[in-house]
Amino acid sequence: MLKRHIPLVLVLVIVTLALLLPFLLPWSYDQIDWQAVRAPAFSGSHFFGTDEIGRDRLARLAAGTRITLMVAIAAALVSLIVGIAWGATAGWVGGRVDEAMMRIVDGLYALPFMFIVILLMVVFGRSILLVFVGIGLVEWLTMARVVRGQVMALKQRPFILAAEAAGTPSITIIVRHILPNVAGVALAYLMLTVPQVVMVESFLSFLGLGVQEPLTSLGILVKEGADDMDMVPLGLALPGGLLVLILVCLTIEGERLRDRFS
Repeated sequence: MLKRHIPLVLVLVIVTLALLLPFLLPWSYDQIDWQAVRAPAFSGSHFFGTDEIGRDRLARLAAGTRITLMVAIAAALVSLIVGIAWGATAGWVGGRVDEAMMRIVDGLYALPFMFIVILLMVVFGRSILLVFVGIGLVEWLTMARVVRGQVMALKQRPFILAAEAAGTPSITIIVRHILPNVAGVALAYLMLTVPQVVMVESFLSFLGLGVQEPLTSLGILVKEGADDMDMVPLGLALPGGLLVLILVCLTIEGERLRDRFS
């Protein structure tokens, strides 16, 4: 039983360390130690050494993890809200409204969503708010389809038909009966959306279109590590390994939830 939850436990441990380390480390993520530029690991007060301008690698790793997960969770919540609202409306109303709404979803599926996000970053600026809103607004399509299918199936259930026959308003039926029964599946796909958003955010930050300095993220740290990997392999191994671990653990946990509720 415990083995099944190892990925979730690892993610919780990573999140806990990322939140607590700023209070335990003597250096902040953007503080420069001019006396220890490119310091090796385990040197003085820098456990993993410093980067090319003297910033503590462990502090920046903790900050990057916090920012990446914060953007991922916020963007996933945006996709959850938009996806549920769109899918529930299409599934419940049906008919031509459903047809039109789902054709819009199909059309958006055909567009290169990474190009859309990059375009948003270029046109409206590179604020962290726009990062997770932009990513969230192109990650809701699968959620909408899943919720629509669930709602259409629930519409034929006896308790829904009985509520309609009793004259219960549609909005009340959706809030009290439809959404609680869709919550499990929505949660599972939310868990699968988070690692997708982590990858998108990391890729954007790697390209320099995501989180901007003085903030950092795992994508930025991977980019900095790749530029300096011939001299300090640890600079790439740490954020890269942590990014892979987070993605694998979140994907495994999301697939477990999906199998449970599907």
